[in-house]
Amino acid sequence: MSEPITYQQHWDRTDHFDPPSLLLDLSRERPLTRMTYPSGHVGWLVTGHELSREILSNPVFSHNYGIGHFPITKKGKQIPPLPVMPGMFIHMDPPDHTKYRKLLTGEFTTRRMNQWADRVDVLAAEHLKVMREQGTSADLVASFVRPLVLQVICELIGIPYEECEKIAQLPDTSNDESIELDDELAAGRESFFYVRDLVQRKRDEPGDDMLSRLIAAGELTDQEITNMILLVFVAGYSTTEAALTCSTLALLHHTDRLAEFRANPRSANAIEELLRYTTVNQYQIFRTALEDIELGGETIRKDDTVTVSLPAANRDPAKFGCPHALDFDRDTSGQMAFGYGVHMCLGQNLARIVIGAGLRTLVEELPGLELAVPLEEVPLRGRSTVVSMLELPVRW
Repeated sequence: MSEPITYQQHWDRTDHFDPPSLLLDLSRERPLTRMTYPSGHVGWLVTGHELSREILSNPVFSHNYGIGHFPITKKGKQIPPLPVMPGMFIHMDPPDHTKYRKLLTGEFTTRRMNQWADRVDVLAAEHLKVMREQGTSADLVASFVRPLVLQVICELIGIPYEECEKIAQLPDTSNDESIELDDELAAGRESFFYVRDLVQRKRDEPGDDMLSRLIAAGELTDQEITNMILLVFVAGYSTTEAALTCSTLALLHHTDRLAEFRANPRSANAIEELLRYTTVNQYQIFRTALEDIELGGETIRKDDTVTVSLPAANRDPAKFGCPHALDFDRDTSGQMAFGYGVHMCLGQNLARIVIGAGLRTLVEELPGLELAVPLEEVPLRGRSTVVSMLELPVRW
């Protein structure tokens, strides 16, 4: 058996689009390999597409954070196992996970998402108008992407947009390895108290929103509702912001693809290919074996933690021919940007709507849009659970 790689080796991303070369090599040669976690635990890293889907769909693998080994650190410090908090269902296995998730499935039906499409188009146009009024160049993240995604997710949940900044810092502290753990915990407490108070306000003055409907259902405690809302906010906001940012950068860098998208800005397959190519969710996709199991010619023992690299799985040449090319004509079926299995992203269709609306608005309203700096000068946020750009300087 080969020597285990370290979690640091699969973490060190330096390219704006491509995962670390080690992951790409492993997906071809050794898609299931030993990896040493920050705790010293020797578990596994999965980089192959087929094995990734098998692990994420197999109930033998638990997503309970209380028994797993985090493949990341905070400022180099090990993150201890976390207790499972009521309502924080992403950390749970069925049937507890199922109980909470089903309360939200009605919020993300195709019918409801189609109703959101027109509203998202309006918001994208409004935020672009504000950005254009400031001049002919901007940081696209701060001026367009972040406010658009923030307003959509806040309106969906029922958070007054003028109050969104009260919890807007939470995703950054959660996803950035450079943030101290104590600072992350402090931001979490502040956000929890804000949402808990908002629950009380919504009891008195309900609206047409997710939070009001969870309260009206009468099945959850205030603590459960608060934690569910925080989960939806962090998961929906950070990943959608990153995906829209990275997709925009990919189009601006690949000018041939930009021309294709301008010609067909409502191409669903183009959005799927951008999601596959960028795959922003990097490191917190891990599971722990509840019993011994044979996979990929190896024995994964009970209590072994297995990290699934979604970026590597989406660049697996066994699944996607010429995987490092951005190709709007490829068959994108099976791409895993939103994960797989029972924990597959609940809000993926809303994310597609926001990404599509944001990109369409940019290419249709700003025909001269281009990067304002060379690609290598665009600041990459690579040491993060969700890869993105710290800024995206553009001009038009």
